[in-house]
Amino acid sequence: MTKSDIRIRPIRTEGDHDAALARIDALMGAKPGSAEGDELDVLVTLVDAYESKHYPMDAPDPVTAIQFRMEQQGLTRKDLEPMIGSRARVSEIMTRKRSLTLTMVRRVRSGLGISADFLVGTGAGKISRSRSREKSIPIAKVKASLIASGKLRG
Repeated sequence: MTKSDIRIRPIRTEGDHDAALARIDALMGAKPGSAEGDELDVLVTLVDAYESKHYPMDAPDPVTAIQFRMEQQGLTRKDLEPMIGSRARVSEIMTRKRSLTLTMVRRVRSGLGISADFLVGTGAGKISRSRSREKSIPIAKVKASLIASGKLRG
């Protein structure tokens, strides 16, 4: 495949979106700088733009932000104890029965590198108990992973 063989089209419909996601999946092993790598780069950017417009995502609540960072770093709830407190306190926070205190926010921000903006949440530091019911597509996570691995330019 040469660079002139790349057939990129705008993503206007769900069908276009599904086709682009399938093509991204097929290109995941492409080398950066190759024709396939360039196609992957452009497709991910187009899909990200489409999803930003059609599936806007609110900032995660504090617990979701913590869970995401724990997954990224391969951490367990036990790893949160120095930042949050006892095993019971960690459980209360992670099940959304208790809000993070200012001290906990500072420790979690420092320990996990999560912005305090995400940890404070909405409503004067209260943890939001509502969860988005919108369709959630993790292309931003895929894009971040590709950039981190060097397969995609940022």
